[in-house]
Amino acid sequence: MSTVSQAPRARGSRREELLRAGARLFADRGFHGTSIEDVGAAVGISGPAVYKHFPSKDALLAAMLVGISERLLEGGRAEVARASGDSDALRRLIAFHTDFALGDPDLIRVQDRDLANLSEGERRRVRRLQRDYVETWVGVLTRLDPGLEPAAARIQAHAVFGLLNSTPYSGRQPGPARDVLESMARQALTANSARATN
Repeated sequence: MSTVSQAPRARGSRREELLRAGARLFADRGFHGTSIEDVGAAVGISGPAVYKHFPSKDALLAAMLVGISERLLEGGRAEVARASGDSDALRRLIAFHTDFALGDPDLIRVQDRDLANLSEGERRRVRRLQRDYVETWVGVLTRLDPGLEPAAARIQAHAVFGLLNSTPYSGRQPGPARDVLESMARQALTANSARATN
């Protein structure tokens, strides 16, 4: 493989390394407690070298939080598109979000604590992406239960996100945690429709 074809891949890899290291450090120390030098050192480069990938620490945080919001929205929509029906779509959405919660606990902690440190424009962008992600769930939930009002479906979706996103604060137990979380989320979201059919 030529050096020319390797260069973009290497740059992309280093950028991802910096995003992961930044998420870990911001989660542990907070945005204001972490310097660009800290992030660079975590991946074995100098602080100034970080600026080849991100123009500022603010840009690193924005890439982190906008990126995960885009990933959730695109992934959620893809799961619904692949589903064989709405019940399957709900199962897929729960599994997808559980994967995120167990796989990216640092990003959950960063979003909880440091969303306010984004610029107003980037914060609005994240919020818009998050609203669209919630509406992906609302569409599935209201089709499964035609009597469910969209406002109530949004409350249900946010409550399940709260449950699943609690994983960074409840210790790392990837084995049983997945089954427990998915079962609880499923029961919470289908409780009303189950009662309605009884």
